[in-house]
Amino acid sequence: MLCLWQRKWGVAHKCCQLQSLGRLATQNGLNVQFFTDQSGMNASGHVMLGTMDVHHQWTKLFERLPSYRSMFQQSDWLKERISHLLGGIQVIHIERMGPALPLEEHYSTLNTFHKRLLPQRLSLHPRSMQGLTMSLENDRSTPCLHEMGHFIIPTMCDTLQLQNFLQSQAQEARRRMQRRDKLEAEEEDIISSCLQDLSLHSLCKEPSVSSSQMIPCCRRLMEERSPQMQGLHLCISHFYSVMQDGDLCIPWDWKG
Repeated sequence: MLCLWQRKWGVAHKCCQLQSLGRLATQNGLNVQFFTDQSGMNASGHVMLGTMDVHHQWTKLFERLPSYRSMFQQSDWLKERISHLLGGIQVIHIERMGPALPLEEHYSTLNTFHKRLLPQRLSLHPRSMQGLTMSLENDRSTPCLHEMGHFIIPTMCDTLQLQNFLQSQAQEARRRMQRRDKLEAEEEDIISSCLQDLSLHSLCKEPSVSSSQMIPCCRRLMEERSPQMQGLHLCISHFYSVMQDGDLCIPWDWKG
């Protein structure tokens, strides 16, 4: 059984939640649990256990898992259909800071977008967008191309505008994806160097911290090295914080 944590909680908080889960684990064959602020299933298919819920609410969630799994399968089917209609582009979900996206909301977004595409006859070649990715957003009015190479598409986007945008930006998207791959490789190397040069016990980052933010952060840490950093558990985030178990969080654009 694998447990994930949405937030950088301390050891005491984690132990309390794990003890509660342990009393239920023998009755439910779950592979992944995701401790967060609400119970349900998220867009990635992880079971979310609300830390403020009582045990019987978790039990009710376990009883509803077959319906959640069915909805998750339907979501995957919708992604495949959207990909087929849009030249092979892959529909992805980007994890962001804040509450996890519930599966119900994710499914509704996919279903709405799919229904808008069906009546249209888009002239995209079946494999013209293969290797590219896109995410859907309900609160956006115009499509855009992210700096890391994935398309961000409004759920209610005009289909003709969408087709023109994808075709005109496909080459630029591939260029940005190549740049992203280089950045991720550079990030991996500089994290390894930072760990060794500063004698850190561990070095990680929040998912919302990009490679282009992490790389200069690590460079500055090595340039302005301090012996007090030796043995630290360091997490690069967007804020300053010291966790209950001693982990130190600093923003990627930290001030000396």
